[in-house]
Order: sequence, then C-alpha cells, then structure tokens
Amino acid sequence: MGLTLTEKILSAHLVEGEMIRGTEIGIRIDQTLTQDATGTMAYLEFEAMGVPRVKTEKSVAYIDHNTLQSGFENADDHRFIGSVAKKHGIYFSRPGNGICHQVHLERFGVPGKTLIGSDSHTPTGGGIGMIAIGAGGMDVAVAMGGGTYYITCPKVVKVNLTGKLSPWVAAKDVILEVLKRLSVKGGVGKVIEYTGEGVKTLSVPERATITNMGAELGATTSIFPSDETTREFLKAQGREDVWTELKADDDAVYDEVVDINLSELVPLAACPHSPDNVKSIEEIGNMKIDQVCIGSCTNSSLLDMMKVAHILKGKTVHPDVSLAIAPGSKQVLTMMAELGLLETMIDAGVRILESACGPCIGMGQSPNSGGISLRTFNRNFEGRSGTKDGQIYLVSPEVAAASAVAGVLTDPRTLGDMPEFVLPEKFKINDNMIAAPVDEEDMDSVEVLRGPNIKPFPVSESLAETIDAKVSLKVGDNITTDHIMPAGAKILPLRSNIPKISEHCFAVCDEKFHDRALELGKSIVIGGSNYGQGSSREHAALAPLYLGVKAVITKSFARIHVANLINAGIVPLTFKNEADYDKIDQMDELKIEHIGEQIKNGSTVVVTDVTKGFTFETNADFSERQKQMLCAGGLLNYTKQLNS
Repeated sequence: MGLTLTEKILSAHLVEGEMIRGTEIGIRIDQTLTQDATGTMAYLEFEAMGVPRVKTEKSVAYIDHNTLQSGFENADDHRFIGSVAKKHGIYFSRPGNGICHQVHLERFGVPGKTLIGSDSHTPTGGGIGMIAIGAGGMDVAVAMGGGTYYITCPKVVKVNLTGKLSPWVAAKDVILEVLKRLSVKGGVGKVIEYTGEGVKTLSVPERATITNMGAELGATTSIFPSDETTREFLKAQGREDVWTELKADDDAVYDEVVDINLSELVPLAACPHSPDNVKSIEEIGNMKIDQVCIGSCTNSSLLDMMKVAHILKGKTVHPDVSLAIAPGSKQVLTMMAELGLLETMIDAGVRILESACGPCIGMGQSPNSGGISLRTFNRNFEGRSGTKDGQIYLVSPEVAAASAVAGVLTDPRTLGDMPEFVLPEKFKINDNMIAAPVDEEDMDSVEVLRGPNIKPFPVSESLAETIDAKVSLKVGDNITTDHIMPAGAKILPLRSNIPKISEHCFAVCDEKFHDRALELGKSIVIGGSNYGQGSSREHAALAPLYLGVKAVITKSFARIHVANLINAGIVPLTFKNEADYDKIDQMDELKIEHIGEQIKNGSTVVVTDVTKGFTFETNADFSERQKQMLCAGGLLNYTKQLNS
C-alpha cells in the first residue's frame, strides 16, 4: 500500500509515536517563523527556557502585523525582537520587507521540510510541498530550542482536481468551494492534500492561496506536490538547488476523497460573518459596496497584482468606493514598480499600503459604519475589520478589482477576454531587509533591548487538587480567537503586556468579563462547538490565564486553541452529553474534585454544578504528555521539570 505525500514527510520527521490515525506523534521541526504580534511572547518564552542558540535549520522573525506605530509600544517590540534574533541565531525580516508567509514562500521555504509558525496561516508553505503548521508561540519556542512538536496523527483528505479554471475564475474560488463543501469545522484533525491533473494548471502563488486559506477549514495543514511548476518558481527565486520532486504514491490510500472539476467553478464570495458562508457572485447580485481591500497573505502575490492592474488600467475607482492595496512583500512591490503596475494602480486612484498585514487584522482601513467591504483576505469574523457592524465579504482579487471600478459587486466574467498572465522567469532578488544573526561566538556582545511595554511571561501554577469556581462566561458556537482576544490597532500593540491586554479579553462578547473575572479570582468558561477557531494567537489562552480561568468546558475545540490552553495550564474539557451545556448558566458554581487524579487515571472528568445540584461527565482525551503538562501547570513548567 502506497503512502500519501503527507505520510511520507511526517514519517521522515517522526521522533515519537507511530503513524496511527488519532494518536499523538512527535515530529522534528526544520524551520520556524514568528511574526511581531506573537513573536514577542514566543521569544520571552524562548529566553525563559535558557537555550542559548536556536537548533533549527532556519528560524525567521518577521515584522508584519504591528507596523502602525502610533505609540512607543510597537517600535519597542520590534527592537526587542530584532535584538533577540541577532543574539540567538534567528534571521530578522525588518518592517517593510513583507508579510511573513509571502516572504517565507519566496526566500526560505523548502519542499519536504517541516515548518511551524506562530501564525495560523503558516500552511501557506504547503504551496511548495512543505508540511507547514500554525502553532502557539510556546510550541514554536520549544521547537527553536530543539524540542519535538506534537500533533495528532492526522487523517488525510484527497482533493482531486480535474479540468482547468475558466477565465476570471481564481484560486480563491477553489478554496471557497472547499469551505462551502466542508465548513470551518470540516478539516479538524485532517491534512488536505491536493492531487490530480488539475494541479498542473495552478501556479505556486495560486497553490499558496489555497493552502493559506485552508486554515479556515480547521485543518492541521494543506499541501500540494512539489513538481516542475514548483521547480520553476524556486528557480525564478534563485533557489532551484532546494527543489525536490515530491508526490504521493499512485496507490496511496486516503481517508476521504473530494472531487473538484476546476472547469465548473464560478466566482464566489464568503458572506458575513464566516469564511464558509459561501455564495456565488451571481447569487448575491449587484450589491452596492463601500470599500475594497486587496492584499493579505492570501492574495498579495505578484500574480494577483498583475491581474488587478490589468483590470484597473485606464479606469478610475468608483467615487463611492475606497480601494486600498497592500503588496505582499518588498519583492512584489519592487517588481510592480518595474513592470508599471504601480503607476497603473495609482492612476486609477488606489490607496497603496505598505507591504504588511494591515487591514486583514484590523490594523487600519476599517470600513464605515455598517459598510460593505470586499476583501481578498481569509477571515471575515464579526468586528475583525475594526468596525463592529462592518459587512465583510471575502473574494478573489479579480472580483475585488472589477467591483471597485463598478461600485457594485461584479462578476469579473463580464470583463471580456482574459489575457494570459505569465510570471517572470526571474524575480528581483534583494534580501537587504533580512538581517542575519551574529555568529555564536559573538552572541554575548549583543544586548537584548527591552522597552517598558514588555512584561514577564505570566506564571502558571501546578494543577490544584480541586477546582471550585464560578462560570465567569458562557458563550455559543464558533467563538473565534478574535472574540476571546481581539486584534486591531488599539489592542495589538499590547501583545507583550499580558496584564494590559487582558483588559480587552472577551470584550466582543461581554465588556464586563475582565472585571468580573478579576473579582472572582478564579473561574471557568463554558463554550459551544468549534471554540477557539481562527488565529493561532496564544494570547487567547494567556489573557484568560492571567484573569484566573482554570478550565474551559465546551462542546468542541479548534486544534490550535486547545493546544494553547494546555500549554498555558488551563484544562480544556468537552461535554460527553452536549445537552448538559444547556443546563449551565453564567455564575453557576462548578466543582471538579481530584481533577489531577481524574486526568491521570482516565479519559473522563466528572464535574458538579453545585448551584443546580447535578453532576455531568466531560471528555478528557489527553495524551500522557499532555496529562503531565496540565498537572505541571503548562508547557513551560513541564519543560523546566524535564530539564531539572
């Protein structure tokens, strides 16, 4: 029986466990990446481990999220990250060099390697045949220190692509179609592996768009084979030497198969407020729009910019529409200037933003009150844009550009013949915005620069014998990490200051949560299904930890968030009988006796609702390693115990 590409790469990196679906495996990590919104905490955690030098093949720190410097906080964090990187063996991508996933694909990604990043869209690397996984900052810190990264051995879903995309139908429409079919929960515990004759018709930037937004499926990661198209892309980047052909065996066996005929796809949009709320442009109709934003790690490649410039050439953005474009990297921006694309966009009335995440994370460009904004991004969660009642639609660059000119949602197939867009045989290479670390013998000469916004990592205590606490908050289904720990220009600069950022914890759901949690001292949160979907931000676990949350009980969890809770020492439990969720109210007193013993001795934890006078069972399906971590009070304490 042959192997899938996923199985081949995971097996080659297997350190602990066996390749048995649903069991925990430990893999060796070749590369890591961080960005500034998560990086400060990751490097504080790395320092706390006492490892002097990173042990990975390549670790890169990117500045791309908190680039709006309206106060000292972001600039201080950037100095801190730059100095830590220089000292400890990490490459530093300076502000302005671009979005981490776009730059990593261009300059560092290697087919067949493993990559984890403290950003949920790290699976972008799957576009060139990497196993690239989003993770919490602490997991990344451990990997940088040479530690093993643990995941549940995933099921592998085969997405069999046939045919070829019709003119003006885009790679974005492929992943929107997958989301429409599978939902934001459909990829949990799975790797999405793309195969079939249709793969050959997709360029690397198009493949990267698909693997990037595969994060919204809840999938562990997504991956394409490494083929001649991959080789040509790496050759154009001056990195052909790292190319290897990689593909699944012809007789590989998959857990599920999804067939997609690319020829049958039409332009699509994800409607508010979920990436899987997908309809065709034709279904939605000629809806008046207020704003268009093009960019993000999903759609900011040179290929995307070539298509947008073609649509805008000789035209003017509609007077009722604001159009902002953020190229994905300095390389993309430079080549846009050389090819005349930049001039075309500026002439059309485009607002050119810096090469950074920007509006995708609510860092500027918030739409007007109740405004309808078309975005080429990957998430449209309520309030994420910075406008609470903003109506965000996720579309392809082709739909976005055509609509910006028309002033209404527009099917780009009405534009007439589409020319063939061909990527250059050679990209412009200039890595002068990537600072190399000092040699190991010189590291003691480097001072780590700490500003007043950088506070110590919050301390977690070992698990108490009994948790007796009130429910500080009860929330519904599909609570995202944006609900738990919002982003945006006002909050992101506080990422290295847990006491301060915790003031905004759950503010989207309940503005009184912070004060109530502090007053209670310790508490439990109750949630619905798919709790913690979205971003990898570990602050969605660290802020509740600081506020005294001891356990979170839900119908189900998203993969990265449940790992972050365990890393922080917060106990994640799921209802055995989901009907018990309905019986519990906010401020009920819950009691979990002998919780450590219950976790150690089985997979069930019994909880008593003291207020209502009933008991209920929860699932505690943890690996032996996770049990030890929870009892120790989290990954940092556990790691210290191992090294003591």
